[in-house]
This record gives sequence, structure tokens and C-alpha cells, in this order.
Amino acid sequence: MMPSAIFPDLKGRSVLITGGGTGIGASLTEGFVRQGSRVAFIDIAEAPSQALAEKLAADHGNRPLYLKADLRDVEALKAAVATAVEANGPVTVLVNNAAWDDRHDVDDVTVEYWDLNQSINLRPQFFAAQAVLPGMREAGGGSIVNFTSTSFMINHGGFPAYTAAKAGIVGLTKGLAGRLGPEKIRVNAIAPGWVITERQRELWVTSEGLQGHIDRQALREEIEPGDMVGPCLFLASDAARMLSAQVLIVDGGYL
Repeated sequence: MMPSAIFPDLKGRSVLITGGGTGIGASLTEGFVRQGSRVAFIDIAEAPSQALAEKLAADHGNRPLYLKADLRDVEALKAAVATAVEANGPVTVLVNNAAWDDRHDVDDVTVEYWDLNQSINLRPQFFAAQAVLPGMREAGGGSIVNFTSTSFMINHGGFPAYTAAKAGIVGLTKGLAGRLGPEKIRVNAIAPGWVITERQRELWVTSEGLQGHIDRQALREEIEPGDMVGPCLFLASDAARMLSAQVLIVDGGYL
């Protein structure tokens, strides 16, 4: 569900979203498009990303810029950021959303798999932030929103490389917030609970498992991708002017 709130300062703002073509990312892209932001999003999945851009252009008259890049390739990531800046101006809102929640057992993890997992789930968050810094400094400030997860907070044992990366994002968020705060760049994180995307429903959702999870939430409804939009818009906007180095848990009250 898209939030009804409007943040006037986000209109015309240059926003960059990683992993913005599907799942939670697609909702985030739509949320900023609805605010009237100049949105660019990076995604490796070409067909759904192009379809999303077309749909949002038709529905809202505000076409986001789709940039195809593999975030494992840091030079390709930097090139995508440069293209976004050229098209929309200096990025003043960065949303590091892209992730790969592949399930894996501790006994099966190889060095190669570990490095692959971190190259998607942690490394790009730093280098995307590094790439947008010149524009944020030029603009006099900005907001970086990193997506972590509650999975490492609830001792989820099904993907240890992933949970290590998601815990690392919290450390990255706090370290960047301390370093960049004097330059009026705020850095915060959002920790979603179990958000029921199409991918989750196809691969891992069972009616019994989902209901058991919902029964432990204070708010006993499925969490939808759109439920991440309002918190992200808030953290990106001037409404959160003095909020930095924080982790906002959005899990329906599970924790």
C-alpha cells in the first residue's frame, strides 16, 4: 500500500535507488515517482525494470530512468551513478536497497560463495555511497537510506552469509553517519521484517509458516512491499532533518 503522505521537499529531488526494478525496490521507485522526484534506479533484471518505467510514466507522467548494471561490478556501478547525475542532477537521496537473500547452509558455504554474497549484499552499499558523495557535497547535504534486515536480529539460521552482510550494513550506516554528518549528509537504515514479495511467495512462503510469523507480530497482517515506502520517504525527507545513524525496524511489531 502506497502512503498518502506528501513530502514537498522531495519534489524535484534527484533520487537513486539500487535494486529498484522488482520487489521492495519497485515500490520504492514508485513511491518517489509519486512524490515528483527525479528518480533513477539500477537493476540487473531488464524486462521487469523497463516495464516498471513504462507503467510509472503512463500512470504518473513522471518516468524514472532505468539503468542496467551488475552491482558486483563496482566500475559499472560508478558509471550508472554518473549517468544518473548527468540526467537528473547531483543525487541527494540514495536508497541502497539491492540484495540477494539466497538460502544456504553453513556447511555448504565456500570462499567463492561467501565473496559472491558479500559482493551483492554489502560491498555495493559502500561504493554507491562513495559515488554519490561529490554531488551531495555540491548540493550542501543529502540522505542515504540503507536497507538491512531483521533476519540477523532474530537469529535466522538459513543464510549466514546474508545475515552477516545485513549486520554489516548497520555498522556501515553508523560509520558513514559519523563521518558524513558534519557535511550535512544523514545516513540511516531500514530493517524490514518478513515482507511478502512475489519472490518470497514463490520460493519460501507456506500458509502455515506465514500465519505463524504473523501471529507473532503486534500488527497481524502481511507486510507488503509498499509498507517500506513511507518509512523510506520520511528518512529521505527534511522531516527527518536531525535523524541520523539510526536503524528503523519495520516488522509489524515482531521484535
